[in-house]
Amino acid sequence: MTESSIRRELAAHGSLVYTNVGVSMRPLIRQGRDLLVIRTCTGRLRKYDIPLYQRPSGQYVLHRIVRVLPDGYVLCGDNCTQLEHVTDDQILGVLTALERDGRTIPMTAPSMRLYGRLWVGLYPLRLPVLRLRDWLRRKKRHLQGG
Repeated sequence: MTESSIRRELAAHGSLVYTNVGVSMRPLIRQGRDLLVIRTCTGRLRKYDIPLYQRPSGQYVLHRIVRVLPDGYVLCGDNCTQLEHVTDDQILGVLTALERDGRTIPMTAPSMRLYGRLWVGLYPLRLPVLRLRDWLRRKKRHLQGG
């Protein structure tokens, strides 16, 4: 979807459904296979919510809130190592459900809530593993001449 179509769809209908591009939210979101239901949000979001936001570069991103701050949020993709500060002005909507294999899974489902809490809670343990994975990928590319 283009920038204008995302904003237009959210403004006109208050929600949009689209297929994810990218792997930053793996394993929760499967690239190109899961449908994401995004709704506009009113008010402040909470820890573990997954907002759709726009970076200053114009890129649209869907990452999980790991900390709520007075002036915004700290977010991180489930498959990422970098934390990112985002303000309320950058947020366009919030993930409310996944459509996977013909069924709708609301983000308020107990399994999704537990998953979010565990994933954020395990971040200190996952971080070294993800960094090692990234380092090994860089070394492999270097050895292959790329």
